[in-house]
Amino acid sequence: MTSTTPRAPGRPRSQELDAAILGAALELLIEYGAGQTSIEQVAQRAGVTRATVYRRFADKTALLVHAIESVHSDHAPGALLWSDVDRMLDDWAEYLSRPRNRRMLRRLYATVDDCPELLQAYRNANGGRRAAAVRDTLTRARAEGRLPETVDVEVLQQILNGAILHHLGTYPDSDGVHEIRTYLAGVLQHLGYRP
Repeated sequence: MTSTTPRAPGRPRSQELDAAILGAALELLIEYGAGQTSIEQVAQRAGVTRATVYRRFADKTALLVHAIESVHSDHAPGALLWSDVDRMLDDWAEYLSRPRNRRMLRRLYATVDDCPELLQAYRNANGGRRAAAVRDTLTRARAEGRLPETVDVEVLQQILNGAILHHLGTYPDSDGVHEIRTYLAGVLQHLGYRP
């Protein structure tokens, strides 16, 4: 039996292979850090060849950025359109309550010295979109009188980023959504936020 529909050249991409490669890359990043993770290790752990990995990702940086992005659930249009600061904090607390996400973020920010191109590539990938959504949410809160009108939204955003890094480095990974949400809300309230 012959088909009248011509097939595209090459094999179709396998979603299972993609998931295996991204999962292996994320595991290795968390276990060993970016500097100690290689394409060879990822291929071995995923059960594929190096060529299979390179057909999908130009280099280790691109692979690790995609692996990190694979754990985010905010890719859908409107996912970052929080109705208010409280909804934003709910999302952050949910994300930060997962120990794997916390370990991944610590590894990501530790690359500032041994693999700075990864941190920059990650920021370029979706960091700008996420940062803009946070600024929009904080700006609306200021306009609604929930933040002091004199507050500098960009400085406030940097303070929140620092508070998250502080939490990642000093609080246990066993903290749940409620504890993390309370911590983040407390930081904002000390800066004049009125929920």
